[in-house]
Amino acid sequence: MEGKCAFNYEKIIIGFAFIVCQFLSVRGDVHYYDFVLKEINVTKLCVNKTILTVNGLFPGPVIRVHKGDTVFVNVTNEGNYGVTIHWHGVKQPRNPWSDGPVFITQCPIQSGSNFTYKVIFSDEEGTLWWHAHSDWTRSTVHGAIVILPEEGTSYPFPEPHGEEVIVLGSWYTGDLNMEVNEDLEEGADIPHSSGFLINGELGDFANCSRETTYRLSVDYGKTYLLRIVNAVSDDQIFFAIAEHNLTVVGLDASYVKPFVTSYIMISPGQTMDVLLTANRPLGHYYMASREFLTEEANQDHNNGSAIIEYCGDYNFSSSPIFPHELPQILDMKAALRFTGFIRSLANEDYPVDIPMNITTRMFITVSMGELCKNRTDCDVNAGPNNILVSSLNNISWANPTVNVLEAYYRQVNTLLP
Repeated sequence: MEGKCAFNYEKIIIGFAFIVCQFLSVRGDVHYYDFVLKEINVTKLCVNKTILTVNGLFPGPVIRVHKGDTVFVNVTNEGNYGVTIHWHGVKQPRNPWSDGPVFITQCPIQSGSNFTYKVIFSDEEGTLWWHAHSDWTRSTVHGAIVILPEEGTSYPFPEPHGEEVIVLGSWYTGDLNMEVNEDLEEGADIPHSSGFLINGELGDFANCSRETTYRLSVDYGKTYLLRIVNAVSDDQIFFAIAEHNLTVVGLDASYVKPFVTSYIMISPGQTMDVLLTANRPLGHYYMASREFLTEEANQDHNNGSAIIEYCGDYNFSSSPIFPHELPQILDMKAALRFTGFIRSLANEDYPVDIPMNITTRMFITVSMGELCKNRTDCDVNAGPNNILVSSLNNISWANPTVNVLEAYYRQVNTLLP
């Protein structure tokens, strides 16, 4: 009997050691970043303005991790108003307190204070991004998140020779937060951007910006992984590189069945991993971005641009080639054609678990309508007394005095909107 007990005890010890080893092998590394929110002066489109940034960078710093890692980000706010940071697309299992949406999981980090986020990467692999999640500060407070495969593993496609982050952004010559607040008071739509950026630069097709064009050097015959982030405030974007095909291999930190295309269409907040093979004659080629609209709008349509430069000897004085592959603004067929190619990878190494047993059905109606301002008569054709209103299940949002997560945790229902 004694021997039997000793034998079971030994098995328990071995089993416990195995579990500990398994835990240690999958928990990943821990990384630390310091984010300092600070204002800098920037001149674009011949207008000088002050913008809020992280560490004085625009776009902000890139967070680089491996799948399964954990990151602690200490955010110090040296700006003039409260801000939160959201880790877009990171699932944060059992860690909602660090998700970042203002008044949902936390109140703003006030000027002169700090907050440390714990960002847990679980099964994400590819490219995501982080951004401010308070007011419209995210137009300048944002950056990429690069999630490499776990140590000892590789991509489900041939290893690229190099990689580059491409952040598509939007630029506003005015104070965006002020303009949005004014528009919200009047019930108007959000303002349209003054121009489109690629890695913080407007490129060659905007006034006053010819000296600020982002350039990417490539070697002939090599393949590069482009990690593309659509940080544009409110637009779907077409993107193409002149005379080069792109192979899409990932969306939102999930792998897809690779497909070849001459352009991509990327939605606001979306990320996309594409392979670029430098196989064209030595020269320089434009990469360009253009908004996609489903209906015509009364606004200027500026292309964002950057330049791919081949290393080697060729005529640098000639103008770069523009991508004729870039669809036009209202090209719905091009948008639908692109999205029709997207399929999850869904193989043995990257399975897709789709829940088939539905236990609860939720119906959420997203509404956008018009009301009459100050109880006046409204013009059916959007007159001066009409204001735009939005709601979920006929309930509009109002900022609470305590963030919703804390109110739920403390069971303070009266504080919920």
